[in-house]
Formats: sequence, structure tokens, C-alpha cells
Amino acid sequence: MDLQLLLALLLGIATIIVVVLRTRLDAFVALILASVVTGAVAGQPLLETITSITTGFGNTLASIGLVIGLGVGIGKILEVSGAADSLARAFLRAFGKGREEWAMGSVGALVSIPVFCDSGYVIMNPLARSIARVKRGGYVALALALGCGMTLTHHMVPPTPGPLAVSGLLGADLGLVILTGLVFTVILLPVVILYARWVGPQLEDRVVPAVREAVYGRAAALTGGPRGAVGSADDRPEDDDVPPPAGVGEPPAGQPAHKVGAFLGSLPLLVPLLLIVANTVTAAVDRNQQGVLSGDYEVSSWTVPFAFVGNPVIALVIGILLAVYVLLPRWTPRSTVHTWLSEAAASAGLILLITGAGGGFGLVLRDSGVGDALAEAIASLSLPVFLVPFFIASLVRIAQGSGTVAMVTAASVTAPLLEPLGIDPLLAAMACTAGSMVFSYFNDSYFWVVTRFTGLEGTAALKGWSGITTAVWLGSIPLLFVLSLVVG
Repeated sequence: MDLQLLLALLLGIATIIVVVLRTRLDAFVALILASVVTGAVAGQPLLETITSITTGFGNTLASIGLVIGLGVGIGKILEVSGAADSLARAFLRAFGKGREEWAMGSVGALVSIPVFCDSGYVIMNPLARSIARVKRGGYVALALALGCGMTLTHHMVPPTPGPLAVSGLLGADLGLVILTGLVFTVILLPVVILYARWVGPQLEDRVVPAVREAVYGRAAALTGGPRGAVGSADDRPEDDDVPPPAGVGEPPAGQPAHKVGAFLGSLPLLVPLLLIVANTVTAAVDRNQQGVLSGDYEVSSWTVPFAFVGNPVIALVIGILLAVYVLLPRWTPRSTVHTWLSEAAASAGLILLITGAGGGFGLVLRDSGVGDALAEAIASLSLPVFLVPFFIASLVRIAQGSGTVAMVTAASVTAPLLEPLGIDPLLAAMACTAGSMVFSYFNDSYFWVVTRFTGLEGTAALKGWSGITTAVWLGSIPLLFVLSLVVG
């Protein structure tokens, strides 16, 4: 690889890491600066670099911006309506006694598809504490299973913004990414449970006294462990004991309090996913019937309705309509709903900017020649090509902490390599998302959410949370090898 182009790539990635870690600027500005540095060092004219940045930014948001905005809106309504909590309790009943870690891991995986990890964990953690109080132990295992279950889908299953952005940057079929991400999640969930059950008992006595008291009661805090806790099965809240969600307003006189069941709560999430997947399946059948397995083809009339409602934008519009008009009671003030949706849009703002900037960075790599040079260098190695985005995402994740920034950066670098190296977009997308799960620690905000709520500090926090995220990262490597055989 040409030394100048290699230096341009390395300095671009280094710029992202240094700016995020050492300055007051965020990842959005870091990606813009990295694009300028990469283009300049690679010898691209400055004005052409600016054109590449703005064109890449616009093209990326044109394909994925609406979807991210709608997805976070659905997640916000699931959160405030109490639907997320209803889904969690339904999972607990379904798994039964003795399988609470499986229930919490599954709850985490489901809730984190539309709801951001941080807020989703805060919502679900009281349920883990309630179960631990009834069991008189096992809180650490439950908390870790919940948190890492959320990590799996947060990183690998759209419409979570990170994998949505990666799919858009790489041009991967969204339905296939959803299906593959769900398969990876199901296969990796046992890794989560086994690690949580192994490390949980070792760390149970390392929980800080304040959290131990909050979970097990004052007696447990005084004796140093859950065995002294007071509690009974009556301490565990049943569905009828759950207070109504805050903010939906008071029901009119004579009306029962609002309560969202698990089935209704799942509709805004499941319906869009099923519509998107149905579009993918019908398109594949249509291609097969026409003998066109790749490239453009003439869409048959019978697939048009599926293509319309299964378009991610339309599917998520249907999802947000279901969320607002099915999950929220009719007496909820319009202004309150507007406020919730505005809060969701605000939370998506930075992710949209980072995603667009990632698209600009990717186009600079392509237009400056760095992408082609990197492709030629990789082609000369015996390394499986999909490990390149995997390890780029891992490196950036360890360096600066954000899984979203890590996978967007890896996708931006990988996008110019797809055609020269013949990397399947689905495989590249999964490599980016899986690589970004590695070793969550002090520079990751979600690390602090999980460890503070779990009551772990120092080496106990690293062994528990950093360890379990690294375990699923390792577990994803053989899955990527299998996927590479499937997609060729």
C-alpha cells in the first residue's frame, strides 16, 4: 500500500480518537476533522475534500435519517407508556422460576431494539432488583444478564440507530440485517447467561453496601450479603401493583386506569420488523423467479405492496402510529405527546450528525484513493477480509468508548472496500456491529450506568461488565466465519 495513503488512513482514525478523548469536541466534529486530515494527507484537493464530505453526508442521511428519527420516537413511546415494563413481566412469566437470568437477558434484548440502552436499563433494573429480593440473592447475575442482553440487540439489530446507520453506509439490505442480527442475538444469549451465572456469585459480596441495602434490605447491608436479607414472594410486584405510567394524564371519572398489556405493547415493534422482513423475503422470491440474483431487476407487480409497506420509512411510520394511538390512552394531552416525541428527536440528533459525518468520511476515503489502496493491500494478505471492519470497530471502541461511533467509523472505512474486495454488505455490516461490542470500560457511558446500578466498582466492575461484553465479542467471531460461508 502506498505509504502516503496508509498514513492518511492512520492519521484520519487517530484524529477521531484524539479529538474525542482529549478535547471538548464530540464525535461529529471529530469525523469532519478526520475527513479533512485524510483528504489533505492523501493529496486530494481541499475543495474536492469539502465536496466529498458534504455529498457523503447528504447521501447517507437521505437513506437512513428518517428511519433513525422514527425509530427513536417508537422507543420513547414504549418507554413512557409502560409497554416496555409489561413486555418484561410477560417474559418473566414465560420463562418461569429458576430461569430468571434467561428472562432478564431476553427482556434486555427485546427492549433494547427500540429503546436506548441507558434508559432501557434504568427502566428494567428495578425488576431485576425485585427478583433478586425474592430469591434472596443473585442480583449481580441478573443485572449483568439484563445489561448484556441489551448490548446484543443495541449493537446488532435495527431499528437501533447504530446498526441502522451501518446498514445505510454499506448498502446492506435492512431486512437481512434484522434477521441476521436476531440470529446472532439468539446464539450469543447463552454466552451472556453462562458468563453472568459464572461471575455473578463471585461478585455478589463485592456489591457496595448502599446498593445491597436497596436490593435486599437493611439486614443484608449490615451482614454483608444477601443471606441476611428480608423479603418474601409478596415483595415482588405483580402486574396489578404496577403504578400507571407517569405523564399519560388522569383518566376521566369512571374510566379505569390505563394499562398496556404485553401483546399491545409489542405491536409497534413487531409490526414494522415483520413488514421489513416480508419485503426482503418477497423481493428474494421475485428475484429467484426472474433468475436475477444480484444487481437491478424489474419489480413484479405482486411485490409492489410489500415493497411499499416494507420500506423502512413506511414500516416505522406505521409503528409510530401504533405506538401513539394504541399504547397511549386517548386522554393523554396532545402537548405531552409532542414533548415526548421532541425529546426523542433531540436524542437522535447527535446520532444523525455522527452518521452523516461517517458517510462524508467514507466518501473522502473513496474519492481520495485511500479505499482502493487499502483494498489492494488487504487482497494481498491471507486474512479473511471481513475481519478488517471487525478489528477497526474493536480498535475504535476500545480507544474512545462509543459503540455507535466505533461501528460507524468501521463502516465508513469499509464502504469503499466492498466492491474491490467482493465483501458482502451484510457480512461487512455484521462485522462492524459485532466488533464494536468489545471490552466496555471507563470511557463508555453505558459502563457507568450498568456498574453503578449493579453496585460494582474497580476490578469487580471490570471482571463483571467488561468481561461479559468481551465474551460476546469473542463469541461473535465464529458466527462471522459461518456467515462468510453462507453469503460467499
